Amino acid sequence: MASTILISLLFAVVVVTVSSNSEGDALSAWKTHLVDPNNVLSSWNPKEVNPCTWFHVTCNNENSVTRVDLGSAGLSGSLVPQLGALTNLQYLELFDNNFSGSIPSEFGGLKSLISLGLNHNQLSGPIPASLGNLQSLRFMRLNSNRLRGALPSSIFKLINSGNLRIMNISDNHLSGTYHARDSKGFAVTTFIQDPKTTAIYEEKVR
Repeated sequence: MASTILISLLFAVVVVTVSSNSEGDALSAWKTHLVDPNNVLSSWNPKEVNPCTWFHVTCNNENSVTRVDLGSAGLSGSLVPQLGALTNLQYLELFDNNFSGSIPSEFGGLKSLISLGLNHNQLSGPIPASLGNLQSLRFMRLNSNRLRGALPSSIFKLINSGNLRIMNISDNHLSGTYHARDSKGFAVTTFIQDPKTTAIYEEKVR
């Protein structure tokens, strides 16, 4: 009996360690695509057991990454698909940097995400339809980038679910308009008018 318990505990430790290592690998892969003039990522050492001791990274009790806070960090470079492997990530705050390129479709795998802050960067291309999979999302800030195209229909479904509290997609190069009401019948604001129009979606909370 005791040996069975010991084996179970060892297995649990191995599972947590492998998960933590894979998340560290994902963040390390991203670091190689970034320019970091202020050395804010100096603590991101891929040789460590997990990334939970790294600055700007927060983990839960199981040593799994739940937050990456790099707002106003002076970073430039691209976002990478590997970030989609952070399955317990709740907050991805990358606002006010110089990130460029597209938003990876793999971000649609961040099923625990509550807040996505990519505003005030140089991101381009369309908004991925996969972001509509983020049923836990409450705050989506994509404003002040160079995003183009129409908002995917999957995002409309996310809005209509009533879970999303704030969605800011202003100051981009998007097209189209959308009017809707949430599940409680409250009106929501119109967004996407033109590149110079402030367009903020807010769920009406009473």
